[in-house]
Amino acid sequence: MTAAVALTWGASFLFIAVAIDHVETAVVPMARLAFGAAALACFPAARRGVDKADLRRIAALGFVAMTVPFYLYPLAEHSVSSSVTGMINGSIPVTTVLAAAILTRTAPSRRRSLAVLIGFAGIAMISFGSVGEDRGASVHGVLFLLLATCCYAFTSIMSRELQVKYGTLPVLLRQELFALLFTLPLGIPALGRSSFDWSAVATLAVLGALGTGFAYVMYGMLMVRAGAVRGVIGVFFTPVVATILGVAFRDEKVTVLAVLGMLVVISGAWLTSRPD
Repeated sequence: MTAAVALTWGASFLFIAVAIDHVETAVVPMARLAFGAAALACFPAARRGVDKADLRRIAALGFVAMTVPFYLYPLAEHSVSSSVTGMINGSIPVTTVLAAAILTRTAPSRRRSLAVLIGFAGIAMISFGSVGEDRGASVHGVLFLLLATCCYAFTSIMSRELQVKYGTLPVLLRQELFALLFTLPLGIPALGRSSFDWSAVATLAVLGALGTGFAYVMYGMLMVRAGAVRGVIGVFFTPVVATILGVAFRDEKVTVLAVLGMLVVISGAWLTSRPD
């Protein structure tokens, strides 16, 4: 299950790169949310009801946690390779610690503060090693990715209360449905400007059904069976998977400094997962 999570989420950046070769940027979040919601709806636990009073909050979470970052990733990948995208995405556990400190107004422990510094040092190494002609990234593309990771970080903290109340899947399904609704004004017109290609359809279907659907179910089961510390290991390997796939299937160039930065980010992310 750890391998399945790492492969699924690590491959998502390659799938996005393939899709945007044929479809407009706004089609990607719309398609992956449609396929993802359809996959989650297959699980009875996801269809359990929630109070109407909480729907507005879930809608807001859907917009910030999915609509915005799901648009930013394909937008960034027009000027950032899938390998570098995966590397920077590995910083989410680090930015989550920072988001928790801001939202709770509580300073993290010394070890986690050190982990945050290590993580951001790794991000800087990836950025400096990748930005520039023929290096795989642009400055604005990296900024889009950092904004997307911040969206994930803050909403993972903000959604915790709802997930404790209802369980992960009912909240996640409704987040995806609201996020899908928010993507339609840009996604439907963009669909008409896109070219049909079976590879794009296939990658979007896998990206949605597996990456935005079943992978969350597997990850939830893994956290229960293996515990919080061991269960999160698969997330640490997603940048490695993304890098290998980008180099193997897209012939992307990765600098030594960027690879070292990725390892530093993974080290910082691992430190954040250790209990105080």
